[in-house]
Parts: sequence; C-alpha cells; structure tokens
Amino acid sequence: MDIDYMKIGKRIADRRRKLGFKQSEVEERAEIGYKYLSNIERGISIPSVEVIMRLANALDTTPDTFLVGTYQSENEDWKSTATLLKNLTPAQLSMAKSFLLWLSEQEKI
Repeated sequence: MDIDYMKIGKRIADRRRKLGFKQSEVEERAEIGYKYLSNIERGISIPSVEVIMRLANALDTTPDTFLVGTYQSENEDWKSTATLLKNLTPAQLSMAKSFLLWLSEQEKI
C-alpha cells in the first residue's frame, strides 16, 4: 500500500479551511514550525505520526480524517493517544509510526 501524501495534505488543508483557520494559527496550535504546514498541505513534507496527531488535535478531528479520509467522532481515544506520543523518545516514535503504518494496511474487521 502506497501512502499518498498529497491526499493527506489536501485533507488537512480542507479541514483547516472548513474551520476557518489560517496556516499560522494551526501551526501555533499544533506547535509545529513556521511554513511546515504549508509544505505538508502541498505534499512536499512528510509529517511524522506525532505531527499528524498534533494536527488532528489542533483541528479537532481524528488522525484517520487525514490518513484515510474518514472521521469517527464517537471514538475519542485519539486524543489520549496523541498525548502519549508527545512524551515518546525519537526511537519510540519511530516504532510507533512503523506500527501505525502496519496497522493501517490491515483489513478492517
């Protein structure tokens, strides 16, 4: 399964626009660098799992909104997961990303 970062960026941009936020506002809310969101939205930069979680939190949605284009409002576990990811070491984040990528490729039950 190939990951389409252009689609992910478009979904992030669509959600940001729907909420009426400027890129700089979302960057501040997500605590990411200046112009990084622009690069993500255009598919130039590949966001880490942590950044996807931060953006989901900043845009009051779930990561699956960006990754696969769906939103599950009844499941608020993503917020607690985002909090857990913030405290991981770079090595742990890398392992978490690998697991999440593997998990996203599995058939849904």
